[in-house]
Amino acid sequence: MNRASPDPATAFSGRALDCMRGDRWVFSGLDFALPPGATLVLTGPNGSGKSSLLRIMAGLLAPVSGAVAWQGADIADDRVAHAERLHYVGHLDAVKPALTVTENLRFWAALRGGRGGIGRALELFGLAPLADLPARFLSAGQRRRLALARIAVAEAPLWLLDEPTVALDGEGVAAVHAAIREHCAGGGRCVVSTNAALDLGDAAELDVGRHAADPAVRA
Repeated sequence: MNRASPDPATAFSGRALDCMRGDRWVFSGLDFALPPGATLVLTGPNGSGKSSLLRIMAGLLAPVSGAVAWQGADIADDRVAHAERLHYVGHLDAVKPALTVTENLRFWAALRGGRGGIGRALELFGLAPLADLPARFLSAGQRRRLALARIAVAEAPLWLLDEPTVALDGEGVAAVHAAIREHCAGGGRCVVSTNAALDLGDAAELDVGRHAADPAVRA
C-alpha cells in the first residue's frame, strides 16, 4: 500500500493471511491495513485470489492461517457484528426478478435497517426512471446497478465490492466511482477488486498476484 502504516487501533487489517481453495493454495503471507476514509483496490490476474480475499475480509471464508481484525479485534470473535458493519457485493446480483426495482431496494433496506435511502439510491445509480419496473425486464447492466444500489439504502462503514463495474456502461461506472468517493469522504472504507482502471483518486493498490503461494505464478 502507498500510505503510511495505519494505526492498528483504528484500521481494518489482515496479517499473514494464507488461503487455500479445495486442494489448491491461492495466496500466502498477505497483509493489508485500511484506515478510515481509505479505498483499497485489489488487482492481479484471474485466479490470483481477489474474490477469495474479499470473502475472507467479509468473514465468509476462513483463512488457513492469519487473522483479519477490525480496530484491533479479530472479526472471528464476533461474526455477527462484523456482518452488520459491512456491505458485500459479489459477482451474483442477488436481485429478485418478480419484484420491482423499488421493491428490491425496499427489501434490502428493511433487512439492513435502512431508512429513507431508497430515493437517493435510485438517483445515485440512475435507476429512478425504472423504479416501478419488475427486475426481470432489466438488462444485465441495469441489474448490476440495482445490485450495487443496495449499498446506498443502509449505512455500513465497510464496503467490499467484487468487480463492481462489470457490465456497466460509462454512466454506471461513473456512478460507482462517485458512490465510493462519497462513502470514503465521510470516513467509510472500501475494498474493490477489479481488472479495469478505476477513477478513485489516491486509492491504495494491493496486487494479490504478488502473494501467490506458487512462486511461478507471481508477477
